[in-house]
Amino acid sequence: MTRDPMPNAFVPGTGTLGPVETAMVDRRQRLLGPAYRLFYETPVHLLQGQGVWLHDPEGKAYLDTYNNVASVGHCHPRVVAAMSEQAARLATHTRYLHDGVLAYAERLLAHFPPDLAHVMFTCTGSEANDLALRLARAATGNTGIIVTANAYHGVTAAVSEFSPSLGAGVPLGPHVRTIPAPDARQGDPAITFPAAVQAAIDDLARHGIRPALLVVDTVFSSDGLFTDPPGFLAPAAAAIRAAGGLFLADEVQPGFGRTGSHMWGFARHGVIPDMVSLGKPMGNGYPVAGLVLRPGVIAEFGAKARYFNTFGGNAVAAATAMAVLDVIEDEGLMQNAARTGAAFRDGLQDLARQHGPLGDVRAAGLFLAVDIVTDGQPDRTRAARIVNALRDERILISATGPQGHVLKIRPPLVFSAENAAFFLDGLDRVLTRLA
Repeated sequence: MTRDPMPNAFVPGTGTLGPVETAMVDRRQRLLGPAYRLFYETPVHLLQGQGVWLHDPEGKAYLDTYNNVASVGHCHPRVVAAMSEQAARLATHTRYLHDGVLAYAERLLAHFPPDLAHVMFTCTGSEANDLALRLARAATGNTGIIVTANAYHGVTAAVSEFSPSLGAGVPLGPHVRTIPAPDARQGDPAITFPAAVQAAIDDLARHGIRPALLVVDTVFSSDGLFTDPPGFLAPAAAAIRAAGGLFLADEVQPGFGRTGSHMWGFARHGVIPDMVSLGKPMGNGYPVAGLVLRPGVIAEFGAKARYFNTFGGNAVAAATAMAVLDVIEDEGLMQNAARTGAAFRDGLQDLARQHGPLGDVRAAGLFLAVDIVTDGQPDRTRAARIVNALRDERILISATGPQGHVLKIRPPLVFSAENAAFFLDGLDRVLTRLA
């Protein structure tokens, strides 16, 4: 496994921006407008990354426990080399024959069940989910969509209508129904989750809407990370299919080995989706994404329409994505996710026994979540304080969930046991200091 440089010795953050960063914030707001957001009360100014470390202009290193975009580590040399070498030869769209594009399609599909035999390339996960919606509506003739209550699936006009985590300022479509996330603390998900899907199907029917699509992030990351017990997605998929709809597994966050046990989150549940959307980790930062699907799903659409994407799956994208698969396999990163993720989970559970604000710990490989509570109740304010205090420890993290009280831990797959210990030590200091 590629080793990354150790960080500089910890120096406490000042909690205030320097003059350069203050000017950059003002410039950013002036140039980019009001819809953009920055992480942290004291934003981080970064210049370069390597492995699990990100570096500021002074050379200080920050441990990245958040960015699944750089799935095999920031600036992995094999990925960078593949990207630059192909860009130096040819960078054009997919209307020309190119063996690299086909070789990657074959290689990627080999990681899926044989029933999922086509892949269509896009630039982003949002585009992949947008395309999935178009195909589902063409295949079923229906329009209804079912998602979990705090799901995030993308930012296109159509996809934002079924991404409730975007907030009240982005209203859901009238054809969208939300259901509770499969929280095992609220009952057996094998019973409650399919029942919720059926209730949503029934409510759509009462309003004259037939369901086209059940869409789930297969670890329910924006809902707060709910992964266990495996198996509950199969009866939910059966329910949507019985009603004439399709099942889309959104693997943008859990895919490419992150859960440790399988390459894809849906495989933990013993179910084969009708479509699978892929995104961020696919190119380690290069904009490549895709939609893997059963051939029958596209038959109606393909007979009447064409699909074209100038940059989606071009030769550079294919070479970059191929290198990512090489690294995942050659460096045993799925196995590392299982091994390091288990040790990381155990360390978080140990801390939870020592610190009252740490509540339930949930994990699947290198995707982990910790509830932040006060007197057993969700505490969004305390979670925000912890996130910002960790930033001062030079550990980058975020929070998620409908109440914003869940620490979201999602590091690059090259994360090591030493990196986990660094995180746990920092979190211990933060919790002790904030107490």
